[in-house]
Amino acid sequence: MGLYIKTETEVQGISRAGRIVAEVLRVVGARVEPGVSLKELEGLCVKVIRSRDALPTFLGYRGFPAAVCISINEEVVHGIPDSRVLREGDIVKVDVGVTRDGFIADGARTFPVGRVHPQVERLIKVTEQAFYQGLRFARAGNRVGDISAAIQRYVESKGFSVVRELHGHGVGIELHEEPSIPNFGVPGRGRKLLSGMTLAIEPMVNMGSFEVRTLANGWTVAAVDGQPSAHYENTVLITDGEPRILT
Repeated sequence: MGLYIKTETEVQGISRAGRIVAEVLRVVGARVEPGVSLKELEGLCVKVIRSRDALPTFLGYRGFPAAVCISINEEVVHGIPDSRVLREGDIVKVDVGVTRDGFIADGARTFPVGRVHPQVERLIKVTEQAFYQGLRFARAGNRVGDISAAIQRYVESKGFSVVRELHGHGVGIELHEEPSIPNFGVPGRGRKLLSGMTLAIEPMVNMGSFEVRTLANGWTVAAVDGQPSAHYENTVLITDGEPRILT
């Protein structure tokens, strides 16, 4: 897991992959409704990715058996799409990696299935807003801990908890690069942010306890207490000024 400062050419390549990630998430989000299977959603993601002359990054990564990660309800991340069908009141997390011309971008969204409990809807919104709270500190000269602390502070102020065992990460040349970006931490700590870094910033937020466990399939991570979890992720370019969202 190396640290890569990207050239302008590399940033352009990662941006092209990022635009495909954004398109996939838009298309699949419009298809989320009761009665749709996780396999159908995966197939739709693959269709869009391949139609853009790109590849699903996750397929076969460290042996992962699916093209995208689709996780429901208390599943936090790394869900394997199968024949399960979405039901009214579920929430579904779709995490997509795209490789185009050798460059990688990574993004995720949480979608409600039909009408969900108001507190679950709030969880989704807080998780998205937590990303933007962290993003304010994603600029050259700051440190990773500034992003991490902002996310944690916001989430906990809303009565939810941040998952501690899973972190954001550098991305672009490899799927997982340095630095690791926890969603909790202390301002002023951690690696200094440099212009040209591309980072996957991804709050993972539990309604109850932050504790998680890995399911029997060896991949899917779920909340220990069985309460819902939400996930929101973008690939971001660090600059000397405002950060740029590439997904």
